[in-house]
Amino acid sequence: MKKLFFSTLLLVALQNIFAGDITGTVHAEPKAGAESAAGAGGAYASKKYQFVPRVDYSQMHDFVVFIEGNVGTNTAPATNVASVTTSRVAQKGAQFAPHILPVLAGTTVEWPNHDDIFHNVFSISDAKEFDLGLYKDSPPDKRVTFDKPGKVDVYCSIHANMSCVVLVVENPYFATTDAAGKFTIKNVPPGKYQVKAWHERLPPDEQEIVVPETGAVKMDFTLTIKNLPRI
Repeated sequence: MKKLFFSTLLLVALQNIFAGDITGTVHAEPKAGAESAAGAGGAYASKKYQFVPRVDYSQMHDFVVFIEGNVGTNTAPATNVASVTTSRVAQKGAQFAPHILPVLAGTTVEWPNHDDIFHNVFSISDAKEFDLGLYKDSPPDKRVTFDKPGKVDVYCSIHANMSCVVLVVENPYFATTDAAGKFTIKNVPPGKYQVKAWHERLPPDEQEIVVPETGAVKMDFTLTIKNLPRI
């Protein structure tokens, strides 16, 4: 048993020594021509449409960047992920927080209710279906293990504006962007990978990258409406 333990520690140490970082930025842009069409006056200048909310792509956030597929043995967690353990999505003010939660497959997520009203957390997504029922406070059984990679849309059956996304990925090499759209995925084993940038309301962008044994490699993503079937 001790031999196995020390062998695991050695493997983790070696993977961290011979590993690189992936850094970069993600931002969103409107579809080509859409902004000029929307701001061309006409109906948009009328009282009926002048206050219609429009998408501000410059203010989009909650991007997730991750390596697709298996990476090595998946035994050495990246430094931006504590472990395959318990995460938490809180409910307060009839909202979920965080709105986007990327997790490694096998992670258990708690769903505490900090409001004085009932909530009913549920999902009908292919990657995970569940119904936590009506509850207040933080009952110990209000937790879900996400064991299958994929996008899980989560809602409250009572409150119209309560929704969030649990993005379940296959390996621990992922990151969320900060307020400036920057990200870093640390301690990635050297090799060639497909890296995907994701946002809940835009098509993903995917690029191939070669990670060196040491140092950092940079890649930037632009998400917009592209590469979709035209009908």
